[in-house]
Amino acid sequence: MTQDQLLGRDEGHLILLGTGPHRLTPAAAAAFQRMQVAAAAEGHNLQPASSWRGFERQLAIWNGKWRGERPLQDANGQPLDALLLNEVERLHAILRWSALPGTSRHHWGTDLDIYDPDCLPEGVRLTLEPWEYQAGGWFAGLSDWLVDHMGEFGFFLPYDKGDELEIESEVAFEPWHLSFRPEAKGQRLDAKALALCLQQADIEGKQTILTHLDEILARYVVPYDSGHDIKRSTL
Repeated sequence: MTQDQLLGRDEGHLILLGTGPHRLTPAAAAAFQRMQVAAAAEGHNLQPASSWRGFERQLAIWNGKWRGERPLQDANGQPLDALLLNEVERLHAILRWSALPGTSRHHWGTDLDIYDPDCLPEGVRLTLEPWEYQAGGWFAGLSDWLVDHMGEFGFFLPYDKGDELEIESEVAFEPWHLSFRPEAKGQRLDAKALALCLQQADIEGKQTILTHLDEILARYVVPYDSGHDIKRSTL
């Protein structure tokens, strides 16, 4: 993929998943649709809750969490008040569950969040929280099926700390987040391109982000090409 595609600024490599509105790369879409058919044969209505997400959409999520307008959670899923945290604390609290704009795997078109709408009780809103996919949760059966079968279609859980394919990061485990390994594996974000993109963006906490960008990449982002003097070139 090009750096603009990895940064979520180019969507030309995507197609609609079925009739839409979700989008993935052609290969990821075809594999997911085959997996949907197999899941349906076992009684699971496997559907996307979120797929490709551009830079601007991720930016809106980030800014909303930074300003306390969107829910923010600690490592145990308990609510946090963003405005009671200093900027560094707020930065890491957001990054535990939400990617920095430009670094989200949802930018690539290889990743998507899934659920089974048939298992969601009427009038209950999907929240994409771990308990929904664990024993006793709405989607526990689907989650178990995926653990057993998603590898047959090229998918894996990128933040599963017990998986040999895990991404070494401090991002919280998301049992709803699937990644299409054949295309996602080996992608490398250029840190200088990311830094320039962030510098030009209307992003909350910009100075704190740029000051800590090396640390953010090391702790929360897939393998990346660092280059040299990232901080000096962006501050």
